[in-house]
Amino acid sequence: MDFSQFSTWMSDYTWVRWAVAATLLMVTVLAHRYLIRGLQRVTKHLAGKTKTTLDDTLLQASEKPLSWLILLLGIWASVMVLNPPSDILPLVAIAERLGRMLSIVLVGWFLWRLIDGFSVYAMAKAQKTDSTLDDQLVPFISKTLKLFLIVTGILVIAQNLGYSISGLVASLGIGGIAVAMAAKDTIANLFGSVMLLVDRPFAVGDWIKTSEFEGVVEEIGFRSTRIRTFSRTLVNVPNSMLANMVIDNIDARSKRRIKMRIGITYDTSTEKMQQAIAGIEKILAEHPGVDQEFSLVKFDNFEDSSLSIFLYYFSQSKEWAVYLQVRQEVNMQIMQLLETLGLEFAFPSRTLYIEHPDKPCL
Repeated sequence: MDFSQFSTWMSDYTWVRWAVAATLLMVTVLAHRYLIRGLQRVTKHLAGKTKTTLDDTLLQASEKPLSWLILLLGIWASVMVLNPPSDILPLVAIAERLGRMLSIVLVGWFLWRLIDGFSVYAMAKAQKTDSTLDDQLVPFISKTLKLFLIVTGILVIAQNLGYSISGLVASLGIGGIAVAMAAKDTIANLFGSVMLLVDRPFAVGDWIKTSEFEGVVEEIGFRSTRIRTFSRTLVNVPNSMLANMVIDNIDARSKRRIKMRIGITYDTSTEKMQQAIAGIEKILAEHPGVDQEFSLVKFDNFEDSSLSIFLYYFSQSKEWAVYLQVRQEVNMQIMQLLETLGLEFAFPSRTLYIEHPDKPCL
């Protein structure tokens, strides 16, 4: 640097520019120290009145990075007010580039803290569910986002330093394709796990049925789901396959259906049949375990060996033991009703009629 040029530049600047620069610097320091604290108290007070904790997470993540960003912007504004020529003070250009890099670092720091905050929030939600999949998935997603943030930050800083990153991005793309091809099954299971987490077609303990298996879900893992069949075998199904299956969640129903037929003998009169139907309807209407929203009792068919009465109703409870108890009690009452009416249950039978021609007596 030429000292005479520096002296000329200094003499050309009025005291106003120096005063403005000094004032900006002082205001920045005060804002960094006091104003940010006041704003934080106000925003925390407002965020505390809301039911969600997401706004608290956002404020906590932005607190320190925002404070340092204001200080950095104040210093940069002070330097810009002075506006020294780069040929006189080349360090100013270096400081400007350094300021851009520090701004990138501060933004990355804010995003890093934001990821941590959302991870804590998501983990608290995941612990309230029966599934273990989301407990494993939240840390994995958090680490993946942090790794992506680091790589992106390095590339942006390198670009600002004047390095060409096109070759590096191309190599990363080729490497990513190779990794994706080698781990396509793992990636497919990962996305299947995400779909199961988002759609939540079942939970641990649910009785599910597909075209290939039926059983109770014991564990929803990161790669596969374990299902205990009713023959007590254990089926491990990859989540990528499970996400594409048609799943019938038996336990998702609010009540259980009972569908049956009662066959009584052909010697039953019309009056007795009407009494039997009316009696069964009364049994269903008065039983506390039967859902009263919908039920059917109809004499619907003449079978080969019986007169068929069709019953269709629901138990109020979906629990298997309670459902069986309701069904048993209803069946016992129907038996008592038919015994009282003198009716008999039909069973498969066949009557054979043989005609003999008259024989002459000898």
